[in-house]
Amino acid sequence: MLLNLIKDKYKTISIVGMSKNSGKTVALNHLINEAEKSKIPIGITSIGRDGEFKDIITELEKPRIYVDKGTIIASTEELLKLGSAEIEILRTTDFRTPLGNIIIGKVKSNGNIEIGGPQTLAEMKEIIDIMHCLGAEIVIMDGALDRRSSAAPTISEATILSTGAVLSRDMNKVVEQTLHAVKLFNLPAIEDKRVRDIMSNSMNENKIELIDKNLNVNTLSLPTAIGGGKNIGGRIKDDSKYLVIPGSLVKDTIEDIIYTTKRFKYIDIVVNDGTKIFIDYRDFIRFQRLGVKIKVLHPIDLIGITVNPYSPTGYSFDPIEFLEKMQAKIKDIPIVDCESELCIVHCAL
Repeated sequence: MLLNLIKDKYKTISIVGMSKNSGKTVALNHLINEAEKSKIPIGITSIGRDGEFKDIITELEKPRIYVDKGTIIASTEELLKLGSAEIEILRTTDFRTPLGNIIIGKVKSNGNIEIGGPQTLAEMKEIIDIMHCLGAEIVIMDGALDRRSSAAPTISEATILSTGAVLSRDMNKVVEQTLHAVKLFNLPAIEDKRVRDIMSNSMNENKIELIDKNLNVNTLSLPTAIGGGKNIGGRIKDDSKYLVIPGSLVKDTIEDIIYTTKRFKYIDIVVNDGTKIFIDYRDFIRFQRLGVKIKVLHPIDLIGITVNPYSPTGYSFDPIEFLEKMQAKIKDIPIVDCESELCIVHCAL
């Protein structure tokens, strides 16, 4: 099911979980299994760590990542020792992590693996390029809510979002939170090429900047927007048109801007992509009603959603009801329950 969303369309995708135990590893294993049956060579890596037997924080058991012979993986020296799959080392890199350098290898015999990838997006992009050169037709990046940078469109062509009962005992709240994530991933993009070029430079240089109607740029001397909302608000002028924030956008920053100036209604706040926004759905709706406008430099191509109706803490949802409620709110995106192999879509898989 999931492979049909990807093959012949994308070379690099990310699977991003809304939280721990949201079913992301189940989705990853489902995709690995489909690729094996279709004889499509794949590569697997992660921003962060995944595939361990127990979550190192919650100590809850987790599904293992099971890979087949021929799969190319990028992981660390220490984590490669913990899996049961036999790995042939193809390339050793200089990319350091707390668990050793990143190593790229090929699976020689089927088994479980633990993966931990590079620490930066630039390193991840290079790792992906190497994996493609070594024969991976599709590279899959594993991610999570607290490391959603794996969905950044600068390195991932498309994204699959995993959500599940673990978010809340209230099914409606899970649906609301998932719908909010979908909306963030699909925020409107800046289209004017001249403006995009200016903003790309701001993002690359990690500069918070105000751009006026004549495309003049005013750089703010702030290392981050977090805690700087009042300073930013005080710098917004009548002719300001865009506020460029290269890092994270959080609730307090927007609230301080609103408190400081009424001019916020006449500007677009621009972030790199929807993974940079850390505002819950109720506050986001409230800000929109007040006139806050948020756009992105890079929209994210969300091609599918997987749902997990089971929580590791002991409760669950009815799988069909959960799937139907999710699809009632989220249109035109295929939604799949990999565990039950259920699927509801408004577009062909």
